[in-house]
Amino acid sequence: MANLQQLKTELKKLAEKKQAEILQKFFKTGSGQYGAGDIFLGIKVPLQRKTARQYESLRLADLQTLLNNKIHEYRLTALLILLSQYKKADAEAKKKYVNFYLKNTKNINNWDLVDLSAPNILGDYLLDKSRNILYKLAKSRDLWEKRISVISTLAFIRNNEFGDTLKICEILVNDKHDLIHKAVGWMLREAGKRDRKILENFLRKYYKIMPRVMLRYAIEKLSSRKKKFYLGLSR
Repeated sequence: MANLQQLKTELKKLAEKKQAEILQKFFKTGSGQYGAGDIFLGIKVPLQRKTARQYESLRLADLQTLLNNKIHEYRLTALLILLSQYKKADAEAKKKYVNFYLKNTKNINNWDLVDLSAPNILGDYLLDKSRNILYKLAKSRDLWEKRISVISTLAFIRNNEFGDTLKICEILVNDKHDLIHKAVGWMLREAGKRDRKILENFLRKYYKIMPRVMLRYAIEKLSSRKKKFYLGLSR
């Protein structure tokens, strides 16, 4: 039977001090930065995935304990396990996992945690349901809830549905945070890879006011001529 303490012990054995120092800087954990307070053991993601597979039967209570912890790898491993359990669940059980996910948005508090989980749990669940929760999250004051809202729509994009992505991008187009600029630009680019017209329609409306990083992400797959046009006339 999978045991929470055993999982923690396994993860601590995989810790690398030099890697931890690199990750602390990469994920901006300094005072006043977006990842302030996040603590890293220094474990590479493939090793976390391998470890998570060995503890897929952990209870939600154990996953909650991991998500409440300041150690980044504990939270990431918890989300990997949650995702595995979600994928194997029937429709009724999936609702339980999504509710658990939404109760923990405060603990899904770095961009890699969001990007791993939002489209594959919340976005996937909402494919055939109301997306109202995403609009609520998009209007949140919390950075990570806003990122969850737009990154979740990657599931819709993969299903060739773009309407909610574009509407949420409109809500966030004037956001001040760099991580939202990147997330919005990324989703616009992904939508544009499947339907160039919908991307260019959005750009024609907003390219003059879009933050530079958002715009650069959005136009990454366009021709050199189009890139020069949008960058040349944007602020």
